[in-house]
Amino acid sequence: MMMLFVDRNKAEYGVEPVCRQIQIAPSSYYEHKRRERDSDRLPDRIKRDMKLELEIQRVWENNFRVYGFRKVWRQLIREGTRAAARCTVERLMKKLGIQGIKRGKRCWTTISDDSLYRPADKVNRQFTATRPNQLWVADITFVATWTRFVYVAFIIDVYARYIVGWRVSRSLQTDLVLDALEQALWARREIKGLIHHSDSKNTCTRFQ
Repeated sequence: MMMLFVDRNKAEYGVEPVCRQIQIAPSSYYEHKRRERDSDRLPDRIKRDMKLELEIQRVWENNFRVYGFRKVWRQLIREGTRAAARCTVERLMKKLGIQGIKRGKRCWTTISDDSLYRPADKVNRQFTATRPNQLWVADITFVATWTRFVYVAFIIDVYARYIVGWRVSRSLQTDLVLDALEQALWARREIKGLIHHSDSKNTCTRFQ
């Protein structure tokens, strides 16, 4: 910044008077200008930084611009660039003005209403089954995509550890979980004595 200040004012005031005002030696300014014209005069540390900046930019671009400094550093280590310290990668990424994708606000999959009626827990947290279609468990989660979060509802047969119904949606509506359950019921059909367990306040439904 000081060298830039000298460049902007030297035509009007001269190099030496400007350097005297900002308290730097004129020889430092002239050496800086010589280094700008001849990169071989740059210190070895600056040369290493310039080379590493190119590698950092390449790794960041090749990974869809989502890598933070830790992942960029690990990738460089995997590629054999062992001279790059993690703090150096962090410093140079800040200098380049690049950063990884940061997590957004917490995304809630369930907002419970304690005033509503819920069936009792019929399995007492014992998630075991001796046959197919004896116990299904349901859950909802969210998955990050390149554009936004999507919600996923799925039904698992505890006996087979197999997903028997699932649905994906961009919005968290009741139809999401009901459609997943409907798909599972249509696929299995033989559901006599089935217990369907949800993690929402441990509620269960028994199908007769």
